[in-house]
Amino acid sequence: MAGEVIDRAMGALIAGALGDALGMPTQLLSPVRIAELYGHVEDFVAPDADHPVSKGLPAGAITDDTEQALLLGRILVESGEGFDHARWVNALLDWERDVKARGSYDLLGPSTKRAIDAINSGVPAEEAGRGGDTNGAAMRIAPVGIMMPPEPLDALVAKVAETCRATHNTSIAIASASAVAAAVSLGISGGDWRAASGHAVAAARLGATLGHWVTGGDIAARIVWAQE
Repeated sequence: MAGEVIDRAMGALIAGALGDALGMPTQLLSPVRIAELYGHVEDFVAPDADHPVSKGLPAGAITDDTEQALLLGRILVESGEGFDHARWVNALLDWERDVKARGSYDLLGPSTKRAIDAINSGVPAEEAGRGGDTNGAAMRIAPVGIMMPPEPLDALVAKVAETCRATHNTSIAIASASAVAAAVSLGISGGDWRAASGHAVAAARLGATLGHWVTGGDIAARIVWAQE
């Protein structure tokens, strides 16, 4: 059983990285433009030389999403039972400096970029994420789903919210990240995709009650629509 759980956890991380690398050259492009540049993408391809954010990366390169997921996983392990928010913030700041040094700053998502800029300008980390309403938290959240059991669900969602505080402390971002983490957690415990998507709906509803409220779509309702 332990071996199966480890295999599923590895699968969640590896599949996320593979999807990230496959989508790297097509992100921010319209379907028409993707077809013009690459045709039907079914393998790793290098981004177009004029790509708005991915230019210069080799085929198969991961983006900030996978890098942040691995960084978050490391901080979760180092934090033990709790979550060391200060360690997480410092790790993000160090990572951002490294990204800049590598010339990949354009890859950073808008919410993370705004939050890090705010922290560097003196805004307390607890306040920097109050405008983070994009999907970066959901893209990096798999390690929380790996770490936390499916139940109690409120504990899982609370852990998600802790990791969102510095960059994505809004109702819609926490709802989205909670949905992904809950689905990953249930999948690792052996549940099928139907059970995992149902757990994601419940988690999204809980997550939507946390953080700073912002206008936006109902994540739980959209998952239900997809199920139907």
